[in-house]
Amino acid sequence: MAGPIAAVAASERRAEAVAASLPPLMVAAERVAATVAQGLHGRRRIGVGETFWQFRRYEFGDAAARIDWRQSAKTQNLYVRENEWEAAQTVWLWRDGSASMRYASSDALPSKAERAELLLLALASLLIRGGERIVLLDSEIAPGANRATLTRMADALLRQSGDDDLPSLPSLQRLPRFAHMVWFADFLSPLDEIEAQVRGFAAQHVRGHLVQIMDPAEEDLPFRGRTEFQGLEGEGQFTVGRAEDLRAAWTRRLNARREALTNIARRVGWTHTLHRTDRPAQAALLPVYVAMSDAGTLP
Repeated sequence: MAGPIAAVAASERRAEAVAASLPPLMVAAERVAATVAQGLHGRRRIGVGETFWQFRRYEFGDAAARIDWRQSAKTQNLYVRENEWEAAQTVWLWRDGSASMRYASSDALPSKAERAELLLLALASLLIRGGERIVLLDSEIAPGANRATLTRMADALLRQSGDDDLPSLPSLQRLPRFAHMVWFADFLSPLDEIEAQVRGFAAQHVRGHLVQIMDPAEEDLPFRGRTEFQGLEGEGQFTVGRAEDLRAAWTRRLNARREALTNIARRVGWTHTLHRTDRPAQAALLPVYVAMSDAGTLP
């Protein structure tokens, strides 16, 4: 088994190298997680079930006793056997990486994408502190509850950040019953498409949390006078003579969309939280963590 063991060591070295290259984002995420963790306790764990879920590749940090040697002997890789309870206790994280998320109304503010990545990694760190397993949806990273998994997630987000073709909605795929999903996005996609994806996951008994990230200019429309608006996803541009005349109608439409998102989530037992990029990042994480507690996953 020298081959698989060497591969594990190589995986560990790669994870450490990635960690060294990502200090600003990781440090910021850890700081936010530490702030939220104050006064919170670990996630409650349920007993080990016996229903087989899947085999997955061994990850650095997994206990050697969990290796399934019979399955591993069939290949040059080490495999761990996962049961249904383990998959159900995994939190699946996803962030919108589409062009609209790159908007920032001021150089003093992070873009929506930057805030989404920070929140995702901070929540992942917080969950790992509580012994929870995490995974990045729409990635090839195996679920894990260790620092190496967090580092791989950060690396994946960094590599995707320059991609112009990232989707604004997660792909609908099979998740285990009673898993958690946390979805960070601006939710500017058509409401019927958002609802279809939410209902698709909810039909699998997945419990979800929608974290809507908005720039303060999108919320307040502070512009005055002649203003040109430019779409970020091919919508084109248009110019208005007095932007302030649009503010009342804009606010009504924005409130209607927010209420619709809240209703989409509520109808399937999910939650919807609004977060502005001019607010502290930890303010967005606490409601999600409390929602998980209300669902019975915290002591």
